[in-house]
Amino acid sequence: MTFFRTFAITLACASVVALAMPAMAEVVNFKADLKASSEVPPTNSKGTGTVTATYDTSSKKLTWKGSYSGLTGPATAAHFHGPAAVGKNAGVAIPISPNASPFEGSATLTDKQAQELMAGEWYVNVHTAANKAGEIRGQMVK
Repeated sequence: MTFFRTFAITLACASVVALAMPAMAEVVNFKADLKASSEVPPTNSKGTGTVTATYDTSSKKLTWKGSYSGLTGPATAAHFHGPAAVGKNAGVAIPISPNASPFEGSATLTDKQAQELMAGEWYVNVHTAANKAGEIRGQMVK
């Protein structure tokens, strides 16, 4: 009888401790390879670039770093766009500022934005005067 009482008390205490522990935040890594051939429609640019990002599911903070080279001229803008699958276009989700290379920044996402990012529905686009709709682009992938 004493064994069962001790076991029940131990199990109850363990359950309370487990429930009291905060949920572990997950940090998800993303990368985008920026290419002219990924633009919709594709451009003739020789430009290339990369963006790496981390998303903290607890704080909902997206942090990024990126660089590019070989564009037809200075970047006029850079953004995260979404939601859109590869081959589709979408509106601006988060501006990237400054847009000079290299760049870095962070933003706190809404629940909807986080869902789109995690579903692979965001891309990075770098715009120039010669390619106002975007010169190089890359889908954010885990």
